[in-house]
Amino acid sequence: MIGTAQYASGLSTHPEPAVAVAEAIGSVLEAVGEAPDLAVVLASGSMCAHLPDAMEAVHTLMRPASALAGTAVGVLAGAEEVESGDAITVWAGRTGAVSPCRFEVIPGAAPAIAGLPATIEQGSMLMLLADPYSFAVDALIAQLADEHPTVQLAGGLLSAGPSQNRLWLDNVEHQGGAVGVVLPPGVAQPVVSQGCRPIGSPWTVTAGEGQFIVELGGAPALDRVNETITDLSPRDRLCASQGLHLGMVANEVSEEFQRGDFLIRGVLGADRAKGSIAVGAEVAVGQTVQLQVRDAESAHEDLAELLPSDRSSGALVFTCNGRGSHLFAEPNHDAALVSEATTGGVAGMFCAGELGPIGALNAVHGFTATVLLFS
Repeated sequence: MIGTAQYASGLSTHPEPAVAVAEAIGSVLEAVGEAPDLAVVLASGSMCAHLPDAMEAVHTLMRPASALAGTAVGVLAGAEEVESGDAITVWAGRTGAVSPCRFEVIPGAAPAIAGLPATIEQGSMLMLLADPYSFAVDALIAQLADEHPTVQLAGGLLSAGPSQNRLWLDNVEHQGGAVGVVLPPGVAQPVVSQGCRPIGSPWTVTAGEGQFIVELGGAPALDRVNETITDLSPRDRLCASQGLHLGMVANEVSEEFQRGDFLIRGVLGADRAKGSIAVGAEVAVGQTVQLQVRDAESAHEDLAELLPSDRSSGALVFTCNGRGSHLFAEPNHDAALVSEATTGGVAGMFCAGELGPIGALNAVHGFTATVLLFS
């Protein structure tokens, strides 16, 4: 049986696990049919414990060429988000042939990653599900940059918790590490919505070390921060008081910087005696940075503007577990926006960290929505 849709998703919150699995799989089979190139299964709540049966059913009934599965605090499908509780979502599509990957950390003084293919076609996309407690994503990002600089990374970190995080690749369960698939070039386009907007002016870091910025544009960094906040509107001053962020320019070639040009990290604190600030990443002298604020309105505008006007055939969404009702007044925000931008199946999970490229840099994000849009 082959359906007419290229991508489809199914969601169930039925209290009976077998019924929930059947409902989610049935929705996908009806639309896409059997033997898709890729299936992705995501579970939350008590359904995490039933992933073995769910994956067996997916392989028996759907017969995908490759399948990934992971556990999360919440999942989404279509325009609906289930931020917590018992739920399962199944997504499948005809992507063309994909290459499954199993990643593990090699013990040593410096983390190294086993499992990265020696050869990956230029312009491919690596979609990853990773356990944040046992996998060094930064080491994989560094290895990708060194060995496969044109390959983009997108996906999410499992959020069900250390005792419930589980990964599946095809029909094998893994506790720890990461699993993923390499998607052919041109199949999926990443959208990374960090939900921030710049305030004040960009500055060059003129003194600092590691995570500490001592000077911005030749003046004490803390003075620059205070000057910027003083000049803000009341609304932006309130946003800054609730959490100030720093955007590090990802493409120094540009003369003007807008949303999407920055890798966002939090401002962690300040040393009044030294006039320095600490941020959640190492910042190099000579790097261009700009302060940022985040609120629900900014996050909505950012995602809405980044989603293309041409509707995609399907999407996978990796959104932060700090978004949803924690950020937006209305329910189902990210799922609803992405569903409006697609004609086919949408599914995803609430993550403990999101993976996606900013410019030419692959990175781990927080409070971000990474969306893989399938053509």
